Amino acid sequence: MKRLRITDTSLRDAHQSLWATRMTTEDMIPVLEQLDNIGYHSLEVWGGATFDVCLRYLNEDPWERLRTIRKYVKKTQLQMLLRGQSLVGYSHYPDDIVEKFVEKAAENGIDIFRIFDALNDVRNLAVPMKAAKKAGKHVQACVVYTISPVHTMDYFVETALKLKDMGADSVCIKDMAGLLAPYQAYELVSLLKEKVELPIQLHTHYIGGLAVGACLKAAEAGVDVVDAASGPMAFGSSQPPVETIVRALQGTPWDTGLDLHDLFEIASHFEEIRKQKGFERGVTRIADMKVFEHQVPGGMISNFVAQLEEQKAADRLGEVLEEIPKVRKDLGYPPLVTPTSQIVGIQAVLNVLMGERYKLCPGEVKDYVRGLYGRSPAPIEPEVRKKIIGEEEVITVRPADLLEPGWEKALKETKDVAKNEEDVLSYALFPQVALKFFAYRDQAGQTQSETEEKPLFNEKNASQRETEKPAGRQPTRKAQKRVTGKGGQDMDIDEIRELMLLFDDTSIAELELEGPEYKLTLRKSSRSASSPAREPISEGETRDREPVKTPRYEELEPEEDLVAVVSPMVGTFYRAPAPDAPPFVEIGDRVEPGQTLCIVEAMKLMNEIKSEVKGRVVDILVDNAHPVEYGQTMFLIAKE
Repeated sequence: MKRLRITDTSLRDAHQSLWATRMTTEDMIPVLEQLDNIGYHSLEVWGGATFDVCLRYLNEDPWERLRTIRKYVKKTQLQMLLRGQSLVGYSHYPDDIVEKFVEKAAENGIDIFRIFDALNDVRNLAVPMKAAKKAGKHVQACVVYTISPVHTMDYFVETALKLKDMGADSVCIKDMAGLLAPYQAYELVSLLKEKVELPIQLHTHYIGGLAVGACLKAAEAGVDVVDAASGPMAFGSSQPPVETIVRALQGTPWDTGLDLHDLFEIASHFEEIRKQKGFERGVTRIADMKVFEHQVPGGMISNFVAQLEEQKAADRLGEVLEEIPKVRKDLGYPPLVTPTSQIVGIQAVLNVLMGERYKLCPGEVKDYVRGLYGRSPAPIEPEVRKKIIGEEEVITVRPADLLEPGWEKALKETKDVAKNEEDVLSYALFPQVALKFFAYRDQAGQTQSETEEKPLFNEKNASQRETEKPAGRQPTRKAQKRVTGKGGQDMDIDEIRELMLLFDDTSIAELELEGPEYKLTLRKSSRSASSPAREPISEGETRDREPVKTPRYEELEPEEDLVAVVSPMVGTFYRAPAPDAPPFVEIGDRVEPGQTLCIVEAMKLMNEIKSEVKGRVVDILVDNAHPVEYGQTMFLIAKE
């Protein structure tokens, strides 16, 4: 027997599972040298959701975080989680982007690349594994563990043997939902040690309470390394506590040799962070234990609950959790790990919210059914496939074979904003998010006077970046202040339009707005639906002062032939499929039923919103890349 080694996940998966990945680099720095001196096998510090969250919510450069950690951690190997061909994103990227990303990650400090594919489709691991080997780094390939009629012990061993043939240096059992029971852990580890003959590591989650037992039985079976987290970030949907595992194995043949006193000093630091920021402690509730049924993984469960609350649907959590295994069965039993956990999860949410199964399907769900994520473990239900993609053909090739190279394109598109190749990669993975971050970073580096002279974004955008989640445009509060003050000082055209919509819900018959560049009177119309509409204000018409480039209130008044297209969820509104692409529709365009009007990004997926009627686009009420609320009107379409 030999000592059990431990990988500490506190700086990546632990706070992703419990704290929605909101620990900052500043929170980490004071304890990095202590972590380095513990004697861990490795520290998991990067990958997963950390990249996206750094850019999107924390206003941090994820590459700079990695460089900072490497500066302080000099002895211990740094490890990252790579989502195969999806890297740290939610869809597949071209091979040249994958190769460049792995190269730069290695260059910036990663020693061990833990690489997995959500579907265990090993074709999606070939390029990142080869790139990591080329960089001279350790390749740890994953067998994603789940429970279904097709996921047997033989299936897992066969998958691991394929990974060995592809050049894996070690194999990780990735139990992202905490489903691996102790005796099954013993059996699976024993089989892998016997047949694969590579170092075996176990990654599991505490969520259902099985994790410590699974780690102990895995140690008995000869597992080489297990993942654990510092106590304040353990339990619940996170990893098992390192302190418990260390104590449980003291004096046994698998004694870790780690010092409990040193571990508790580190835990004290994280406990202070937890208290200061109001982060949750990991606990296991009856709802969490239902993971044995719905299989929502630890890495997603905290975000999933938050997203349901954001969608004003927290009271329907039970319905959604019941719907998840049904959707999973329909889609061929994909393991619920990023991105398939998001794909199955949001489809379950939409099925519940829309009151009809598969009425609204995000683009990622459609792509999954088309085969663009790889082979589903079991066949997708034919009726469901037809409802989602109609008669479209399902691809059978490796999905990335269909992608055009992306590096040169990204270089060209970022020539004026990227400061280095890492910036180009950030843009290639998350274009909209990266551009906002670059703007924020540039502004943060300016002096106050420079900022006043050349503002890069307005007050609404700035306030959004200062909060943990998008705060929304909140037109009601701002507009109400304007009404109370009987004036519209410094209001822009967007705010005038918001006031018009607010005005619709008041008993005021007439409202006069006056600002430095306009004077506008809003009057409620008493005409019937059959009355002729007034002519809209023309683009160049002067109304006492400068031209007002917004339709008159009467033009927006609901009537029989005017259809409001509302957002079915809280998210971010995008007028085009990509930053450099033309908008789906413009004001005045005629649209057909089923035609895409916009994308609403929610729960990390892109949801195409389509017209349900034939008509003409009268108005677009949301700015590109702005947040939208559930039920907020985005388009007005005059029905034809």
